[in-house]
Amino acid sequence: MKKMTEDEFLTAALTLAKARLGITSSVRDALLKNAVESVVEELESEKGLTLDFSSALQLDFVKDYAVWRYQSVGDSQLSAARVPLAMPRHLQFRLHNLIISQAGGQHVRP
Repeated sequence: MKKMTEDEFLTAALTLAKARLGITSSVRDALLKNAVESVVEELESEKGLTLDFSSALQLDFVKDYAVWRYQSVGDSQLSAARVPLAMPRHLQFRLHNLIISQAGGQHVRP
């Protein structure tokens, strides 16, 4: 993957998220762009990660995390007790792998 700036990375993540969701218009761009940007901000400021904007692995994770966030906003993503559903396990594992890899550890396989 070619070296990207942060803006190019965010644009690529938005484009991939729209493709994943089957969205071809720009009607939802503001919501999706916010989801992508908030994921990047969370990873950097709350989780202490330094994103590599040339990493296809990290781009794919940001896209999947943003798609999950976008989709989990509606009532259909609440449990019977009206509690928001937890992050899917595959995203949890991938997030843990990112954190561990930046701490100098090896990737953990689920």
